[in-house]
Amino acid sequence: MTQTQNDAGPQPVAGNAGRHAGLRAYCEGVFAVVGMEMRQRLRSRGWYIMLALWFVIIGIVTWLTWWSWNAQQANMAWDTSAASRGPGPLIFEIVLAFVLLFGLLVAPAFSANAINGDRAGGTLAILQVTLLSSGQILWGKFLASWIAGIAFLAASVPFLVFGIAQGGLGFGHIAIALLMLAVEIAVVCALGVGISALANRPLFSIVVTYLVVSLLVFGTLIAFGLGSMVSQGKVNANQMGYTGMYGYDSGDIKEPVPPDYIPPLPNNVTDSDGNRYCFGIIQEMETVRTERVAWMLSMNPFVVIADSIPYQKSVTEDRTTTGIFETISQGARYAQAGPEGTYPCANGKLTADYMDQKTPLWPQGLGLQLLVAGGVVALGWRALRTPAGKLPKGTRVA
Repeated sequence: MTQTQNDAGPQPVAGNAGRHAGLRAYCEGVFAVVGMEMRQRLRSRGWYIMLALWFVIIGIVTWLTWWSWNAQQANMAWDTSAASRGPGPLIFEIVLAFVLLFGLLVAPAFSANAINGDRAGGTLAILQVTLLSSGQILWGKFLASWIAGIAFLAASVPFLVFGIAQGGLGFGHIAIALLMLAVEIAVVCALGVGISALANRPLFSIVVTYLVVSLLVFGTLIAFGLGSMVSQGKVNANQMGYTGMYGYDSGDIKEPVPPDYIPPLPNNVTDSDGNRYCFGIIQEMETVRTERVAWMLSMNPFVVIADSIPYQKSVTEDRTTTGIFETISQGARYAQAGPEGTYPCANGKLTADYMDQKTPLWPQGLGLQLLVAGGVVALGWRALRTPAGKLPKGTRVA
């Protein structure tokens, strides 16, 4: 009787090798599409013209910002803490806002016709009849458009470094800012490629992509404002006073008050920090519950970038010299905190003037952006599968 022995040892190794080979083949297909797309872009003269114009425009913006700061400081009769830090923070934030704004405008131009542009030219079907899958084509188109957007981002790096070199900022600012800018460009490129796979006409997909980007930038602000108007609520709070504030039962002052006289605090003080105090009976107050609609504001690309940057302690201690992006971050955090964290003397406690970066808002906003972009890409992948059961009227196959 012959006994067969089943050697189960090598099977997992063979299975892992097969999976690795399949993943390697899949990635090779994706990179093949990326290579074809990039070679096509690099052969275009307009690509280099746009990149050169981008570099020159950002250089002009940087120079104007630096020149205006020097002119402003020359006309000031006193020194300020902002002057001691130099023009670095201002240059960094102006260039960062400019790059983000125009990056959101440029990225749809690279991605919103990636699929239906080839379909209109009759070249998409050539890719679909090869061994490339729909996912490989979609990933390749996305990565190619993202790399094109990253090239424009890389052209702005020297000017961001120039802002860092002017003082007042650290290397962490530019590292995190560039990383988040790259992520935001990736989100827009994913939206553009997904919409391009869904739409039949390139012009229509470009317009829809720009509308989606506008919804993220402006629509989130409008939705947050309208949502705040209908998010009324109540909060328990009492009154807030300031040390040195006078209070009289009558308006008659019987004797002059010395200049250095500090009036005593009321008897029913619930909290004090030396400059401010809460006093009186805690009552229900009408207020706006902004924390209910703060998630809409978190999806804004400017809020995501602003809230992710680590601000220096020396800047946060000076509450009068916050920059543009730090102000945006503080506004978003105030909305996230709601009245319990921002209403004066809520629950009889003093609220902080500055919201620390302990509970960031940007992960929620970025997560919602990725969820929307992933859904659009998934629908685009479904529309790109072959064989197609039904094609829209007028669709060119080859």
